[in-house]
Amino acid sequence: MSFFDALETRRAEQRLDENFIALRAQIAQAKTLSGYQSSFSSVDPKAVLTLGDLAKLPVLRKSDLTKAQKSGQTLGGYNARALSDFAHIFQSPGPIYEPGGLEHDWWRMGRFAHAAGVGQGDIVQNCFGYHLTPAGMIFESGARAVGAAVLPAGVGQTDLQVRAAVDIGTTAYAGTPDYLKIILDKAAEMGETLSISKAVVGGGALFPSLRQDYAERGIACLQCYATADLGNIAYESPAMEGMIIDEGVIVEIVTPGTGTPIPEGEVGEVIVTTLNTDYPLIRFATGDLSAVLPGQSPCGRTNMRIKGWMGRADQTTKIKGMFVRPEQVAALVASHAAIDRARVIATREGDMDAMSVQIETTASEPSLFDDLVKRHLKLKGVLVLVAPGALPRDGLVIEDQRKYD
Repeated sequence: MSFFDALETRRAEQRLDENFIALRAQIAQAKTLSGYQSSFSSVDPKAVLTLGDLAKLPVLRKSDLTKAQKSGQTLGGYNARALSDFAHIFQSPGPIYEPGGLEHDWWRMGRFAHAAGVGQGDIVQNCFGYHLTPAGMIFESGARAVGAAVLPAGVGQTDLQVRAAVDIGTTAYAGTPDYLKIILDKAAEMGETLSISKAVVGGGALFPSLRQDYAERGIACLQCYATADLGNIAYESPAMEGMIIDEGVIVEIVTPGTGTPIPEGEVGEVIVTTLNTDYPLIRFATGDLSAVLPGQSPCGRTNMRIKGWMGRADQTTKIKGMFVRPEQVAALVASHAAIDRARVIATREGDMDAMSVQIETTASEPSLFDDLVKRHLKLKGVLVLVAPGALPRDGLVIEDQRKYD
């Protein structure tokens, strides 16, 4: 078994110690940046020694970045480099801007490419977009990190994609999971045989049937979990048992709408701290759901694993014309010591919306929580008290059961 570097096989204690040394330096740096000055003013970097200490820091949400960027600073004041010192500035829908660097493996994608068997001698047909958004450069930097050549193909003009793949002899594909099938089907239609035997994919769902289809064509396909803001977060290895956390980030799984970590195995929101000194995002909420897998990967990599993408944590739902957000449900839970958990359920009664609120508690009188529900959710609903532990640990705090057909 070959590894990208020695970081992948560190003991858990060593990884934690080394990550937190870097984290404390990063927090000290963040305190000098305008984006963090108000939220980190009372944070003592030297006191952040454990994951429990990290969990006490404020959560940074995409909406916070958007607001900060609209206030007049292109990167919201979260950048430690001047804007002109970055190699690239990207624009994602919103619009929201992200920086990029050309330093070795700036996005940390080489680790994934190596795990997928991509390296020297390979030519990667990179079908992620290069226009404005960063995906194309993210995957190109990973290919460069492992010594592979790149055909910057982007998306579209499938007949030309096939022609290039044949003429150049591309051996690996990078792109969304489904676009490879379009290229392969077009090649068959054109009577051409491609040399692609490896695929590194992201940005969409890799369904088992699609992975199997590729396997039957002689293509080993692995997926990663990455974002424009953070770069690579987690990736599959050939063991294909969950996704291994990248060595350049610290990942927490929390109750949606909060920063409170949950036990291993429960589904919650993915919170990521990236150890990137150019653009230090600390406790950044991805808005995605996942869960920690116990144990280590059979491939020999020792970092924590997650189950992969399991839905969106932003479950904001309009009920009776009013938006109900996970943050409101979290505030309801925090408002009374007798509430362990809560779950809002939206249904329909005839042509009208209806709402019920399930509360985990040892209390026996729903009326105890009536005013709290109205105060925090701004709506009236039927209260249902359930025993502690009765609600599913599936990451949902707002469940929309309404049918519109």
